[in-house]
Amino acid sequence: MRRALRHLAIGAALATMAAPAWAADTVRVGKAVGIAWTFMGVDVGQHEGIFKTYGIEVEITAFGGDAKLQQAFASGSVDIGLGSGPAMAFAVKGAPIVAVASFGNEPRDISVVVGADSAIKSTADLKGKLIAISTAGSLTDWLAKRVSVTEGWGVDGIKRVAIGDAPAQTAALVSHAVDAQMGSTENGYKLEERGEGRVLVGMETFVPHFVTHVIFARKDLVAQKPEVVERFLKGFFAAVGYIRSHKAETTAIAMPLQNESAAVLDKAWDHEGPMLALDGQFDPEGLALIKDSFVDMGILDRRPADDEILTRRFLPVRP
Repeated sequence: MRRALRHLAIGAALATMAAPAWAADTVRVGKAVGIAWTFMGVDVGQHEGIFKTYGIEVEITAFGGDAKLQQAFASGSVDIGLGSGPAMAFAVKGAPIVAVASFGNEPRDISVVVGADSAIKSTADLKGKLIAISTAGSLTDWLAKRVSVTEGWGVDGIKRVAIGDAPAQTAALVSHAVDAQMGSTENGYKLEERGEGRVLVGMETFVPHFVTHVIFARKDLVAQKPEVVERFLKGFFAAVGYIRSHKAETTAIAMPLQNESAAVLDKAWDHEGPMLALDGQFDPEGLALIKDSFVDMGILDRRPADDEILTRRFLPVRP
């Protein structure tokens, strides 16, 4: 009897030693854009088991834009989301979210793309040309205006036409219905590979400081389980650090997820990698500019205070 009890005690001790320091918390993560190189942090973190080292299990869902991601927050179906900086304005309008970190600075993932046979060879050639954007009042609309104003042509020096999603814009470009497209840099690389287009200029040239992508969390999650938010952020930025230092491995992970070639994804790593923030800090100049853009785009009628759209309680993130 004593021997049996001793064996049970040893077994219990070994089980305790093998158990993790904490039970893994499941975090439902929404991505505003499913196929985007800059949003690969959560996928790489899951693939490489990085989140697990911080006691986090992620369930990833992709949505068709920021508005749909915010609808998911409102319905309580996601806990944390990856979205655009302009979506921080939803918090001012009553969305139950707060930005807890920035992970994308200058908008290297957005470029002006022209047709492969286009006579447009430089930014100067865009004057008076027709450029496809997603919707009026969108970030692509604002960026097109920014290019025009910076070049000294005024707000309407480049003619903008709202066409909708990326496939519709690309179809318009390839069919010569428009002269250029303000859209995904990766899509530009894909068109280059197919001989149908080329990247003319990345938007970091005109907007060297910005808050392009942020991580949102539900306000009640921040209030009730801040340790979960903290551990998720540590896992996410550890994954970003991995991405920044492992080009070949990141490309291999991204290829089946994004259905892109290694050549396209390698170019994305080279060009877009530098925009990824490593510690979640909000670039002060970028934050000031994006507040101005809220008013310029007609999203808000005033510049919001920091505490209306974000919290710095988890920053800087140190994985």
